[in-house]
Amino acid sequence: MNQVINLLKNHRSIRKFKPESVSNEKVHAIIEAAGWASTSNFIQAYTVIRVKNKETRKQIAELAGPQPWVEASPLFLVFCADLKRSQGACMHENKEMVSGFTEQFIIATVDVSLAAQNAMIAAESLGLGGVFIGGIRNDPEKVCQLLKIPDHVYPVFGMCLGYPDEKQEQKPRLPVNMVLKEDDYQEENSDLKKYNEICRDYYQNRSTSSREDTWTSQISVMMSKPARPHMKAFLEKRGFEFK
Repeated sequence: MNQVINLLKNHRSIRKFKPESVSNEKVHAIIEAAGWASTSNFIQAYTVIRVKNKETRKQIAELAGPQPWVEASPLFLVFCADLKRSQGACMHENKEMVSGFTEQFIIATVDVSLAAQNAMIAAESLGLGGVFIGGIRNDPEKVCQLLKIPDHVYPVFGMCLGYPDEKQEQKPRLPVNMVLKEDDYQEENSDLKKYNEICRDYYQNRSTSSREDTWTSQISVMMSKPARPHMKAFLEKRGFEFK
């Protein structure tokens, strides 16, 4: 199709990296590219923390799983939804920020997610690979303590980046005809069986950790149990209430 679409379609999660470091020039280019993501009303409600401290990395790796690639990757970033900067903008104009609204939480979470996806694409265009680390939300309070994250800011996910030292097969994604609807939402399960077979074949034949599994079996296990029930109280404590 074109180079951009080919790059996007070549994405895969990388967890094993060569020891080669990522230059500051490339780090800055990645974060600058992240900053050109779309943002709601120009708020730019995100902050990125580059974690260099080895002991901090080790603790976050344990909290997140454990996920040893958090400690081992050449570059580890934590992407935060940030409304504190907006609060500062209000103070600069002698106004008080009205906080605690669900819409503000959505804006900040969407903004940081769009920026992070830009960052991943930029990194891959530079020959790097990486993986998102949602596991930092296993104990977000501890992560905030380690990284000195203030109120009105919360860590959404981490990102490991580096030069790939593995060749991972791609997990098959939902086909377009299951995702794209015309005019309204049509509930369509006719292709679900076929997609399950595609996923079963992927898991049976991949080069590492082959197993018998399907998409629906995975999702049903994950979605039939509580998902980080501590997050609501944590977010409210950080100033992200739900009015």
